[in-house]
Amino acid sequence: QVRLLESGGGSVQAGGSLKLSCEASGRILTLNTMAWYRQAPGNERELVASISSDGSTTYAESVKGRFTISRVNKVLANLEMNSLKPEDTGDYICKALEVRMMGRSSIHDYWGRGTQVIVSS
Repeated sequence: QVRLLESGGGSVQAGGSLKLSCEASGRILTLNTMAWYRQAPGNERELVASISSDGSTTYAESVKGRFTISRVNKVLANLEMNSLKPEDTGDYICKALEVRMMGRSSIHDYWGRGTQVIVSS
């Protein structure tokens, strides 16, 4: 079983910064992509940023130039959020994609439980 632990959420004023971390635990052999999604009340879950094992990244248009995703190691990814806006408010949920556990041939995706980010104007 893979568990994702997110940390770093909180409340900030517009223009401020936060750093989120997501760490996967379990007998993980390989983990391809780590991604951050966010979900605001009443809205659908949307992809914020992702980073693959080869270091390639993707960002939502709304966060380009403000957010930076990085991969510390195979199981740990950070999301640095700068120049935060009230519309960045939401639950930020980590996802690990294409995870292969030791001793198994199948590949699965896993979700974390999320960490809340509140940006006040």
